[in-house]
Amino acid sequence: MRIAILAHEQFPNHAKTAIGILRYSDHNVVAVLDRTKTGERVCDYVSDVQDAPIIEEMSQVSSEVDALSIGIAPIGGGFDSTWRSDIQDALVNGCDIINGLHYFLEDDKRISRLADEHNCEIWDVRKPPDDLTVSDGTADNVDATVVLTVGTDCSSGKMTTSFELLQTARDQGIDAAVIPTGQTGVMITDRGIVVDGVISDFAAGAVERMIKQVAAENDLIIVEGQGSIAHPAYSGVTTSILHGAMPDGLILCHAANREAIRGYDHISLPPIDEYIRTYEQLSGLVSPAKVVAGAINTHHIEEAKARTAVADYAAAIDAPATDPVRFDATKILNAVLK
Repeated sequence: MRIAILAHEQFPNHAKTAIGILRYSDHNVVAVLDRTKTGERVCDYVSDVQDAPIIEEMSQVSSEVDALSIGIAPIGGGFDSTWRSDIQDALVNGCDIINGLHYFLEDDKRISRLADEHNCEIWDVRKPPDDLTVSDGTADNVDATVVLTVGTDCSSGKMTTSFELLQTARDQGIDAAVIPTGQTGVMITDRGIVVDGVISDFAAGAVERMIKQVAAENDLIIVEGQGSIAHPAYSGVTTSILHGAMPDGLILCHAANREAIRGYDHISLPPIDEYIRTYEQLSGLVSPAKVVAGAINTHHIEEAKARTAVADYAAAIDAPATDPVRFDATKILNAVLK
């Protein structure tokens, strides 16, 4: 599918969804919309993803396009009214809309009317299935090995680590699958349930359901974590995924040199050993799991310092660690397989 990605004023540093699609999706990205970087290209900012021109608005897309994806995931998932003209232009030209916000475009009368008039589909990715239930507490009955990425903060690399580990496992001939639990992962794979959009009673059950759906065909299941147990806004969804997944092992993800919770500068990150103790204790209340490996995001520091950061992080967690994008995910996979 040929898509354009909307990322106004946020590309690349605050457009995690856009970067995820560019790096891991099979879709052909024909353009990125960011009115502050018109005339530039994706490769001017990010070198290890598919390239595309950066344009000012949807009307400037020069190639045929099948869909417009909202490539921004702001805190709270709100809708910016300045995006409306691009969405409307896309619909008028027959493009479907892929929307990962908490604001459902299907419920926007003007937008849904345009979609109907031009025979377009709106996929509100965060809208959950209607038939979810509470967890049975049986995810640990599957034969596959289940690992969960957990974080010291939001935007610490859980989704990226999940997909890097998936690719490394498949490269080694292992039947593996990612359980996408966030809007970016779902938009990459075109399947899954965005857990932070689920009624809290059903969140663990949603994770359990997805694991059971793929367990028979895979030897390794990688559950994409969300938020952090120390995050004042997202700790609830973190715990729901942890208890719903009942994983065999945990991969602790961290952003190098980050000292405070993202978006909450007045709240310092706890020490690494406190994270490990808390995650393992919380998991153990339902199903025991240890931190078996770590992933550290070092993209913002030079390579020599990145290697030092990786070594220091491995020592801090007393387990194998790497930056899975910069140095690949082999160390993490080997630790998981053990």
